[in-house]
Amino acid sequence: MSISKSPLQEQHTNETHQQMAGNHSVQKTKKSSEVLLITALMFGYSLLYMDKNMISTAIIPIAEQYNLTTSQTGLIMSLFFLGYSLMQIPGGWLADKIGYKKVLILSLALVSVFTFAFGFAGSLILFILIRFFAGVGHAGYPPSTSKSIAGNFSKNRRTFIQSLILSTSGIGGILAFLIGARLIDWNWNYAYYVVGTLFVISLILVIFFVPNDTVTTKKKVVTKQTSFKSVILNRNVLTLFIVMILINMAFYGNMSWLPTFLKEKFSLSISTVGTILAINAVGGTIASLLAGILLTKFFAEKEKVLFFSSSILSAIAFAGLVLTDSLALSIGLLYLLTFCITIFFVGVFSWPHKILPEKVIGSSIGIINTGSTLGGFIAPMSFGALISLFGGSFSIVFISLSVVMVVAGFIVLTIKTKE
Repeated sequence: MSISKSPLQEQHTNETHQQMAGNHSVQKTKKSSEVLLITALMFGYSLLYMDKNMISTAIIPIAEQYNLTTSQTGLIMSLFFLGYSLMQIPGGWLADKIGYKKVLILSLALVSVFTFAFGFAGSLILFILIRFFAGVGHAGYPPSTSKSIAGNFSKNRRTFIQSLILSTSGIGGILAFLIGARLIDWNWNYAYYVVGTLFVISLILVIFFVPNDTVTTKKKVVTKQTSFKSVILNRNVLTLFIVMILINMAFYGNMSWLPTFLKEKFSLSISTVGTILAINAVGGTIASLLAGILLTKFFAEKEKVLFFSSSILSAIAFAGLVLTDSLALSIGLLYLLTFCITIFFVGVFSWPHKILPEKVIGSSIGIINTGSTLGGFIAPMSFGALISLFGGSFSIVFISLSVVMVVAGFIVLTIKTKE
């Protein structure tokens, strides 16, 4: 026996089905938008890391072509980070004030111009100036990315999304050492024309796939109660600022001179060095992705244990590079080193999403990442001078970096995770 429905019942049933279908469509659209947003941000971040890593390989033929000393090449690499450092805090402040999308567009536009310009440069002063302004362009991207994560994802997802996007440090390394090194081996000028073109593509992706945040940003500015002064004087922000100086002194001190170290110590070609470092970058990518999982699943509320362990293992690996003459063992230590430093860096960079207010994330990340860029500024220049002072020996660099990582590990233990 069948039971017939009244017209009202049928209408209600149809409306229910339409509502469910509509909700499903909205969820699907939202998910698709999130994927496009993450993809656009990751592509841009990958290229920024590619640019940062490529210079350490490009500097080899540039130094040979223009007869530059290690102090001069160190200056070229360091001035990039000076420009980066000077604009980090203003970049974070602008992300909070005018919106992350505008700052992302401005950042990528500047980097595109100065990446092309580097390929045309032909003197020490031009190399220094162009890399300085490229650093200014880079500066707006990290805090704006963090602000876009805070504005588009729930709090419980932000740490993982941030670590996912930071996994591009490894992807950028793969691009720099696998593709970039081969382009540089062929012609370093053309290598920078290629990268400049990729930055233009990244700019287009941001324009189309990153949502506009003008209305949300204005609302937050009106209701903002936390002053910039209180952010810059926040104990945790200042401590993380110092930790990031030390981590990036280790990271960029290592990466700036590692290609030259491997080439000279083991008589390798640039392409072979590029292959070794590209595989190393894969480990960095895995470490970045693993950092998010470790922090959310296994070390929630125990982040300090993970960070301190990573710092000590990194210090041991640096010391090992001094003590061994084996290429195989050096490569193994290098991979361990990159894995641990990446875990430490990604973890510390993602930590503010847990311990700082959302409304000042842009400013906070700008201050904290200024520490990382200052580390990048200090390391190439100072260690280049040390290498010259010690007659071309790289041992002093790795011994110093071993000490730096131990100090960073102890400082991170002083962070207050609960007020």
